[in-house]
Amino acid sequence: MQPFIGSQAVHRGAVTRHSLARDHRAIFRDVYLPRDVELTARLRAQAAWLASSAPLCGLSAAALFGTRWLDATAPAEILRANRRAQDGIVVRSWAVDPTELCVVAGITLTTPARTVFDIGRTRPAPQAIPIIDAFLNATRIKTIDVVGVADTHRGVPGAARLRTMLEFVDGGAESPQESRLRLLLVRAGLPTPQTQIDFPDLHIRVDMGWPEWRVAVEYDGIQHWTDRRQRSWDIDRIALLEAEGWTVIRVSAELLSRPQVVIDRVVAKLRAAGCPV
Repeated sequence: MQPFIGSQAVHRGAVTRHSLARDHRAIFRDVYLPRDVELTARLRAQAAWLASSAPLCGLSAAALFGTRWLDATAPAEILRANRRAQDGIVVRSWAVDPTELCVVAGITLTTPARTVFDIGRTRPAPQAIPIIDAFLNATRIKTIDVVGVADTHRGVPGAARLRTMLEFVDGGAESPQESRLRLLLVRAGLPTPQTQIDFPDLHIRVDMGWPEWRVAVEYDGIQHWTDRRQRSWDIDRIALLEAEGWTVIRVSAELLSRPQVVIDRVVAKLRAAGCPV
């Protein structure tokens, strides 16, 4: 179910005023969604476009491109010269070239490269990098495309920070926690790990690691500990990897909250494998 303009739906006879108030909730003024539909970042973005008719940008554009793990409670972002807006909508009055706009599902929004450029330059790296990782994973655009936008907008606030940030992004990350784990290791001075390493013969893929030294690092979400079948498979897959000469370091959410412990464990395993760290 998509957001819709309430007054238009009533005029068409699709809903009555009573059912509109009883069975739907207003996301923005005169823009509704059924009460039993979970409000996602994508639906919030679509609702903001209906409420404003303005192009989407930032996180709202990212949501339309299929980026996962976005905060559904974060304000929608639109492009418009008039800065006044309803609650829950942030207006950006950025200068955007017509070539930096496109249309997705009938909605005008910033292009993928321009969207990454804006997300990266307006947010601190720890917040922006997991979002950009997820965006690259969803769209498969390349960082060189974003660099092209940055070249066009030299001197724009945050552009230099965005350039530095691009050195740390990796579209291979399959969760924000994987992004944070990889960023922790790289910023500790370790070699940049390869992400999503495949072992076709074993039907296994690991989150990240260093094939040269056969050391892998896996982030284990809650399902790895609470799902019986997942836990059993984790035991089997690690045994298979160890039989191939690999060392696997597993990192939980609790362990990630102790970053130095994670770094020390990975450094010890890399050194034991002959990596000069």
